[in-house]
Amino acid sequence: MEGQKEKRLALQATKIRKEALKAIQSANSGHVGGSLSVTDILTVLYFDKMNIDVKNPDMENRDRFVLSKGHCTPAMYATLALRGFFPVKELSTFRHIDSNLSGHVEMRHIPGIDMSAGSLGQGFSAAVGMALSAKIYKKDFRVYSVVGDGEIQEGQIWEAAMAAGNYKLDNLILFVDNNNLQIDGSVEEVMSPYPIEDKFKAFKWNVITIDGHDYTQISDAIDRGMQTKGLPTVIVAKTVKGKGISYMENECKWHGHTPNEQECALAYKELDDAIAKLEA
Repeated sequence: MEGQKEKRLALQATKIRKEALKAIQSANSGHVGGSLSVTDILTVLYFDKMNIDVKNPDMENRDRFVLSKGHCTPAMYATLALRGFFPVKELSTFRHIDSNLSGHVEMRHIPGIDMSAGSLGQGFSAAVGMALSAKIYKKDFRVYSVVGDGEIQEGQIWEAAMAAGNYKLDNLILFVDNNNLQIDGSVEEVMSPYPIEDKFKAFKWNVITIDGHDYTQISDAIDRGMQTKGLPTVIVAKTVKGKGISYMENECKWHGHTPNEQECALAYKELDDAIAKLEA
């Protein structure tokens, strides 16, 4: 990936992180750590790869995306708003009682959301169903999904993975946001999902492992997945929980903890400095 394109994506991702944090601060609630770890993946998908149209969000042959780790709405909603699906100012209503921007992604009132999610494991199953439907009805859209590494402790994930491999859903690309932390500690301490790659290989998946914050690696992995025939693709993205805000990085407490005013000010300073450097 050329330098200017990578710089453009990095700038977009930093802006998404800032808007996600502002939404969390407005609500005094929200899952910040996992939102920050998945931001770079969302940025590449929505600002470079996916076939979508903000003026026609329900077009039949659009690519679909399912955020199966559906509590990471701050990053998802910020991505959609900055992409143009709805006004950025609406992010300030996140999790408010009279807002459509609920704490888990919700498809009924938010353009650009292809599936409501929140109960871990279920979103990925829906993504598999969408990909299977495309095969049955000979549609050429692709389906993308993101699951958390804590989420893959759910048995439903592996039922869906087995089905996708069985039906050779090569129109499906799954990201595992492998930041190695969940609400109660490291995924290894709670219930180790490792080796993730070997498990998916056993279910007949094409497996790619990348740095989930490297835009070139993310982009190239998607391209490789699109070129793979007869197998669904899983991209195991090694990420950092709380990425982009120094005091949050690799700290379990920021799974769902809300930063106070002073902590927010420090985070905005870091993000604004990063934005200024990228814009220079």
